[in-house]
Amino acid sequence: MRFAPPNPLRIADRATGLNSVSVRSYNERLLLSLLLENESISRFEIGEKTGLSAQTVSVLVRSLEKEGLVSKGEALKERGRVGPPTVPISLNPEGAYSVGISIGYKHTEVVLIDFVGAVRFHSMLPNNGQSEKSNHPEFLQTINEAIKMLPEGAGGRLAGIGLAFPEAKREKNFRADDYQLRQQALQEEIESEIGIPVFVQNDITAAASGESMFGAAKPLSDYLFFYLGAELHSRLILNHQIYHGNSSLSFDVGIRRLETQLHGQEISTDALWDRSSRWPDYGETQKAWEAEVVERIRLSFETLTQFVEMNTIVLSSYAPQDICQKICEQVESVAPGSKAMAGIINPSPKAIGAASLPFSSRFMVE
Repeated sequence: MRFAPPNPLRIADRATGLNSVSVRSYNERLLLSLLLENESISRFEIGEKTGLSAQTVSVLVRSLEKEGLVSKGEALKERGRVGPPTVPISLNPEGAYSVGISIGYKHTEVVLIDFVGAVRFHSMLPNNGQSEKSNHPEFLQTINEAIKMLPEGAGGRLAGIGLAFPEAKREKNFRADDYQLRQQALQEEIESEIGIPVFVQNDITAAASGESMFGAAKPLSDYLFFYLGAELHSRLILNHQIYHGNSSLSFDVGIRRLETQLHGQEISTDALWDRSSRWPDYGETQKAWEAEVVERIRLSFETLTQFVEMNTIVLSSYAPQDICQKICEQVESVAPGSKAMAGIINPSPKAIGAASLPFSSRFMVE
């Protein structure tokens, strides 16, 4: 199987560039990683952050510009600065594209994103029952529909397809070995039918990658990441590295818990899984559930900070932004010294995170 790097992004300003022609590919990745962090940056700043010579930076920028991966902005004359105007360099949104697929609790989601993470296509497919064939024709058809959304002549700029899978232990009807075979079969089917390389990664790690590349965590190097889905999941990010190991943390206080509680009161829960709508007010049941989520985040944060010095929490979810923001505010009120922020990746953090994987593998410093 082709696995995406477990640590999808190491930020460029933590690395050191080399001027040897033999490592030019590394330097290109270094520059692209740096541009991914910054909406625009000057050649001088690139040299400062990477240690590359001015000549090497100029050669790299010209090469990447010729390939269509970066673009130059309008020259800016800074007040009080001596010398020629500053020309900002940025990623070209149309320089590369990627498809992301997330196999979720109730839905499979497919997205197409550009080089700066903007969603160009999004579709959801309801998951079939375990007794039914999972690789249904609509799945491959939807991937093809996403690819058809590429601008004319941009087919060669498709970096790949990212496939985000939940952990085997979250799929109770499969043994771990059978589950890995299922992943491999799906990967091989997509590559055979679509003809595009597929990069596989755990779905929560993929979501953390997406938030690091394109979302609220973009400027952060150390933080505790939570994904609020059917369950509440956690990842630790230190020095831009995503850690998940063999015992990643998942807690049964996610949206499925709220659904179960509402079902007991015979209240419709359709809005909980609808990416396009706000939730209705579920009253005291929702407040009690939010308190459970907040307490679990608080406990995890306080346990971690006994050993690791950090104060930032990032909560990502497909749940409405106002719900996540409310939970973050409550976390800050009960965990002194914490700074909690809601993720901004939507409509599907895991699918967009999956789409970031080909970019990580092909363009970024690992």
